[in-house]
Amino acid sequence: MDKLVIRGGRPLAGTLRVGGAKNAALPAMAACLLTADPVTLENIPDVRDIQTTRRLLETMGVATDAGAGRAKHRIGLHAEFILHPEAPYELVKTMRASTLVLGPLVARKGEARVSLPGGCAIGARPIDLHLKGLEALGAAITQDHGYVVARAGRLRGAHYRFDRITVTGTEDVLMAATLAEGETVLENCAQEPEVVDLAALLTKMGARIHGAGTPTITVQGVARLHGADHRIIPDRIEAGTFIVAGLITGGDVKVTHCEPRHLEALLVVLQQAGAQVSVGEDEVQVRGVERLRAVPVATAEYPGFATDLQAQYMALMTQAEGTAAITETIFENRFMHALELNRMGANIRLEGRRALVAGPTPLSGAAVLASDLRASASLVLAALAADGETIIDRIYHLDRGYEKLEEKLRAAGAAIRRVGDLIPARGAKAG
Repeated sequence: MDKLVIRGGRPLAGTLRVGGAKNAALPAMAACLLTADPVTLENIPDVRDIQTTRRLLETMGVATDAGAGRAKHRIGLHAEFILHPEAPYELVKTMRASTLVLGPLVARKGEARVSLPGGCAIGARPIDLHLKGLEALGAAITQDHGYVVARAGRLRGAHYRFDRITVTGTEDVLMAATLAEGETVLENCAQEPEVVDLAALLTKMGARIHGAGTPTITVQGVARLHGADHRIIPDRIEAGTFIVAGLITGGDVKVTHCEPRHLEALLVVLQQAGAQVSVGEDEVQVRGVERLRAVPVATAEYPGFATDLQAQYMALMTQAEGTAAITETIFENRFMHALELNRMGANIRLEGRRALVAGPTPLSGAAVLASDLRASASLVLAALAADGETIIDRIYHLDRGYEKLEEKLRAAGAAIRRVGDLIPARGAKAG
């Protein structure tokens, strides 16, 4: 199992380029199931979740064509024939977003069989909101041996309000509504940029959608959708991770090919903390300062402070003066990285859904364990600022959402490398 070995204490300097948004690419790939025509997506990140989704679509009969060389971030998807409208447990268990195929499958094929999801260990993430929305559109939902089974003739437009804001639920029901008969009005929708990007793709495919990016989305159903070409938006979470990397190391980093508007909540907090931040049209430059101030945050749905940046921000606050209260409102079990940060010398006290981070505290290298995708990123950031060497295990979580992170950071001066098992398995012979 691969690990990252990081020797900290080096300020990062240079340019870090942001790739395409994984969380926008995944629903875009699922949207190909809505049409028998080819769909081409560009700016696709080469990460494990994308590879898993490609395998999932191929098991259904979708023809895929991933680029190579300069075109490696492009993928062609052609769902002319959907032979097996099923998402098996073996694939869904590794990635919760696999459930995004549910809406498109039942909308186009009239049936779908999708395993209940797995994914990161950051608390319960049920798909009940997906199912209620599809039922409102006329789908009959049952459970069978750990699978959700949805059946319908042609879906019918409906007025549906989500009980809670849900990004993937909004995306799933939105995709289904594009082929439903009549008008669908969805209320209490997620407003994330990834939802807006999906709506932009669906519109290119012939869907009639109004209000994406607001709490209310209206869809006029059409009989069929056609193919389209679409470029995925930049990954705001990768951009935020790079910005924090520059600050926590006291470096001078320019983060390029990003969308600063999508980072406003983070940038406002960093400026309140005293960080030097310069914003351009598609780039953000940050310079390290001698002292950062502790600033409290509470995660919230967009346009609030992203839960996917909470762990990275916690790492940064270990180096700020004062006590920062970090409240997690989205997931109930997303502080597992705090214990690992404490192993490195942080002073973090957990009080239910609130973490109190007292600083600044000197961090020192240690052997730590990644528990989920964004926790992995927080440990990398802490390791970059720590004295000595840190070994981060279970970085397969990191590979789910960051493309060649160690190579990008190394180009900016980080002492970071990927290694295999450092201790031979019992009974194995030394090489």
